[in-house]
Amino acid sequence: MNKPASHIDCLPRLNRISGQIEGIKKMIEDGRYCPDIIIQLRAVRSALKAVESNILHKHLQHCVAQSFDSETERGQKIEELIKLFDRFKD
Repeated sequence: MNKPASHIDCLPRLNRISGQIEGIKKMIEDGRYCPDIIIQLRAVRSALKAVESNILHKHLQHCVAQSFDSETERGQKIEELIKLFDRFKD
């Protein structure tokens, strides 16, 4: 099996998301207005979706593309993707 793609470049974005979450916690502690908190929660969701999309994109370009060299591995990657997409339908 091939080495998985590196996602180290996602760490700065995840650190920003962590900071956003800390900010939301502070907003709640400070009793901030509900819509303001919701706006920040939506921003975090959007940022997480961007990280998820980036990782999926890399997986398809790196891990899945490399599996084309082996029929067995290709079938395993396809099954893996089917299970992943079935698990996270929304």
